[in-house]
Amino acid sequence: MAAPSQPQRATYDAIVIGAGIQGSFAAYHLAQRHRDTLLLEQVLVAPILPCPLPCHVPDMAAGRRRTGLVVLGPAGAPELEGCRRSLGVTKVLDAVTLAQCFPGLQLHPGEVALWDGTAGVLFADRALRAVQDVFRRHGGTLRDGEKVLSIQPGPVLTVTTTAGVYRAPRLIVTAGAWTKALVAPLGLRLPLQPLRIDVCYWREKEPGTLSASRASPCFMTLGLSQAPHGIYGLPALEYPGLVKVCHHHGSPTDPEERDWAPPGAPRPDVTLLSSFISSYLPGLEPQPAVVETCLYTNTPDEDFILDRHPKFSNIIIGAGFSGHGFKLAPVVGKLLCELSLGEEPSHSTAPFAITRFPGALQAAL
Repeated sequence: MAAPSQPQRATYDAIVIGAGIQGSFAAYHLAQRHRDTLLLEQVLVAPILPCPLPCHVPDMAAGRRRTGLVVLGPAGAPELEGCRRSLGVTKVLDAVTLAQCFPGLQLHPGEVALWDGTAGVLFADRALRAVQDVFRRHGGTLRDGEKVLSIQPGPVLTVTTTAGVYRAPRLIVTAGAWTKALVAPLGLRLPLQPLRIDVCYWREKEPGTLSASRASPCFMTLGLSQAPHGIYGLPALEYPGLVKVCHHHGSPTDPEERDWAPPGAPRPDVTLLSSFISSYLPGLEPQPAVVETCLYTNTPDEDFILDRHPKFSNIIIGAGFSGHGFKLAPVVGKLLCELSLGEEPSHSTAPFAITRFPGALQAAL
């Protein structure tokens, strides 16, 4: 929560709306560049504990564990081959070798597995808190529990929240599933679709065979007919004795109602996962022990939006991370910072331009 020593002020060099991992890294990079930065978040943020890292190293080392990654897919499938080349993987496992290395995973005829020993798990909450802690050490201001009500564009922008009115010459919007509604009054119709994701945890039939106690690998599927959109799994470190296995897809939802579903409503993703587990992970119970929810915010092509508003160039938008953006937040935050400062981005943002969605651009203009 906002520290008592951080009094509310009205004017900043930059404002960032949304204190998720992307917004927090963008705010950190601005503060590191000596810009007086306000980071706004509509929900209450858990108290930030001291970070054991040097204050100039806000990377993902704050919470990660190397587990390795197994990628399952049809032998020779273009998607799997592309992944193999991208990862530089030379170790391809057949069904027998996979069963010897990782007894909990089971391949079918015609399928293989790639092994990447460098992969691992990020502890999202620890990583987020570490970045926010270092942001504040650089003089940044984090104000939580403040919902943004309106954005007034101009050379100096005005952001009105439920608790105050703030002004700055530059604004970054990284509000996740709420981004579409925030920028709509600015004449921008972004094709962002929030999805409600069932986050499922499965109990081992024999405790200790697949969970974190034996340092089991993460896994993901590519191109399997039984796994449209892909399925991924990892040791459920937050639930000892359970394994996290999820479908990389979900159901369209209103972000304000993501945790509500009609009693008895069908959950096709859970049904799909149950079938997959019976077939590929027979060491797990076929019904989930715990089901939680999270939000993806997808673009039509499932790539990010990292761009300036086409009419108001001092408004920068980072959105549509489609369930695969967390691990890239350090560089995404840097790019958003550079765009907001009017600099040439250190990496090309052309693939992430708003103009690839013609309807959004026409509405804006």
